[in-house]
Amino acid sequence: MKFYGLELPERFRGQGPSKPDAWPYTGVYTAFHKWKLPGVNCPACRAIWGGGPAYPGADLSGLPEAKKLEEAYLEEDFAEFERLRELVRPLVPVGALLEPGSKFGPLVGSARGTFAQLFMIHDDLLIRREALEQLRAEGIRGLNAFRTQLRFRQKQAPELLELQIEPHGLLHRDCIPPGKAEPCAKCGRYDFSLPGKPLLDRASLPEHLDLFRLANFTTVIVASEHLVKAIRRLGFEEVSIRELPLR
Repeated sequence: MKFYGLELPERFRGQGPSKPDAWPYTGVYTAFHKWKLPGVNCPACRAIWGGGPAYPGADLSGLPEAKKLEEAYLEEDFAEFERLRELVRPLVPVGALLEPGSKFGPLVGSARGTFAQLFMIHDDLLIRREALEQLRAEGIRGLNAFRTQLRFRQKQAPELLELQIEPHGLLHRDCIPPGKAEPCAKCGRYDFSLPGKPLLDRASLPEHLDLFRLANFTTVIVASEHLVKAIRRLGFEEVSIRELPLR
């Protein structure tokens, strides 16, 4: 089985055609997830950070702290961050990675233009309803998608869903700088940049999913060979795909 990284389409990386009309899709959006854990100033590794994965299926509206978690902020009291994290834990999938800055609930904001069947900005992966049904019909495993709250001014706006892509699997130690393979024991931060030539740790990859993030670099979205073949066969062209070697 081969595995592939799903990346931003070329037009969002400054590498696509110079003429806008060379692209069949014009869709863009400005949106944020409804709730988020605060960033932290870690008392152990001294990193100030926040940027965990998104769980669009998690509904935090029943928490007394829900209003507080609608705002992005830095929590200087690490014990308070831990308290908030444990309040959220029952609302996310078992074993979910709850890093500082992890996001919850639907994307809320505005959108315009024509959207492809499968669409990516940053590390959010959106999909149209009909495309989700097509991929499920192809037998793709682990596709959990949730409605967004994107407002369109145009008529005949598409129904856009966000895929909830959970962290599983790891980059292999051989592509990580020496001494950097383990996270901070306090905040969970990995202190390395994405390698130019990432290697996947074959033994850590899930056997029951066709789409997942890497637990030690959550902005990397990985698709199985089965999913990539379906994407190509169905003509879902608005994501870039590159094979990731295994070790």
